[in-house]
Order: sequence, then structure tokens, then C-alpha cells
Amino acid sequence: MPNFALLYRSVGLVVATVAWIVISPTVMAETPRVAKEHPLDPAIRWAESSLEKMKQIKDYEAVTAKRERVGDKLQDLEYAYIRVRHEPFSVYMYLLSPADIRGCQMVYVEGRKDGKMLVNTGRGAAVTLAIKPDFPLAMKGSRYPITKVGIKNLAKMFAKQARQDKELASECDVKIRLGAKVNGRSTTMFQITHKQRIKARHLNHMVRIFFDDELKLPTRYEAYDFPAEEGGKPVLLEEYTFLDVKLNIGFPDKYLNIIEEER
Repeated sequence: MPNFALLYRSVGLVVATVAWIVISPTVMAETPRVAKEHPLDPAIRWAESSLEKMKQIKDYEAVTAKRERVGDKLQDLEYAYIRVRHEPFSVYMYLLSPADIRGCQMVYVEGRKDGKMLVNTGRGAAVTLAIKPDFPLAMKGSRYPITKVGIKNLAKMFAKQARQDKELASECDVKIRLGAKVNGRSTTMFQITHKQRIKARHLNHMVRIFFDDELKLPTRYEAYDFPAEEGGKPVLLEEYTFLDVKLNIGFPDKYLNIIEEER
């Protein structure tokens, strides 16, 4: 089990440092690409390369920071300790903050519990529930179910999104920022901006994805909607960051029985 007291302190430091994502001011340029290729191709290559890298990764742990707009409301930043296994796809999640959700635990294992996840409220007289990942209660305050959690899912989502945008032949501006810092780690950041909304399919106005230069994996993603009015600021839809990522640390089945053992 992780040392949650230490995680609380670590997250406290992150929360206290509001600008915990620092983007280097150096090397902002048009995306380098070979002649006649689509501006999105370099970003697609990075995403596909990260998916190849994921084939070498059986499991990992991380502290995640997420903020999502659900309906018209932008939720508070939410921090969680996660442990993910790829085969079979398994997720253990322990919510760290805000304080009103701290201690809540969730477990999902593909092919077990009739496709249901276990949720332990972890507060007061803790209650454990077995519910479908897309059930309204499980989705409360979230844009995606637990089945979409993780770095691999992020890379797959971005690659699919970029390929679709390329096929639509939508006009977009693609820039790269080398050495962008995410929690002190060097990353390569792609910024993709669409100038017009495609009526046939919703497109984000702007997306930023950060690939960790050492891990070769995406560790931060931001998506923005078009401004509410001309000349206005882009509207944040969602942002996700993976902090303190540790790869191939082992993921015994016993870890997924934590909630059941506490019932």
C-alpha cells in the first residue's frame, strides 16, 4: 500500500504551488515536418510512438491531477493516487483531494464483478457499492468513466482525435514547444488550434498535449472550447496531469481486493 500520509503532503505542496506547470519560454516554433506532410503528422507520430512504448509497460502508479467542465461548471482540481494494470485492464484509485472526497477508493477490473466497479466512500460509516462505471452515481462530477482512466487511454484518445481532424481537412495551426516543464520534468508540447468549428463534428478549439522527454509518454493534456464570443478567451473543458509516474512496479491481484478486505 502507498504511504497516503506522504501523498497528502506531496499533493499539498503541488496545490500550494499554483503554477506547478511551468512552460519554458524557449524554442517556440512551427512543427518541424517533412515536405508535403500534414501539420498534424508529427503529433500523431508522437502519440503512436507512445502507444508502442506502452506495449513494454505492464503497470504503473502515479498521482493524477484533473479538472473537468461538467455541464456549465468547471470542477475544482481533483488529485488521486492511481495504480493501473493493462492486462487485464485494472484500476485502483484513492482520492486525495479536495477534502470532501479524500479517502474514497475505487477498484475496477475488466472481466470481473459483471463489469461493475467497487466504490468505498471512505468517510464516516464507509459504504461499499458495486456499480456500473457509466452509472450516473459513478460518473458524478466526471466527463469519463473509470474505464477511460490512464496514460494509454489518453494517448489512444489523442491519436484518434488527431487522425479524425486530419481526415476532415480542417484548417489548424500546429506548434511545438521544446523543453516545456511539467512538474519540473522536460516535455515536448504540441499545441493544436482550430480556427473554425466544423459543424459535422465538434472540434476542440485548442488542444495541448505534453510528452515526457524521458518516459516518451503523454503526461499532460488540456482541451479548450471555442471562446463564447469573438475575441474572448478559450474555454477550458478538461485538463489531466500524471505526476510522479513509476513504471512496471508490479500489480498483484491482492491489491485489487483492498476494498473487499475492508468491507
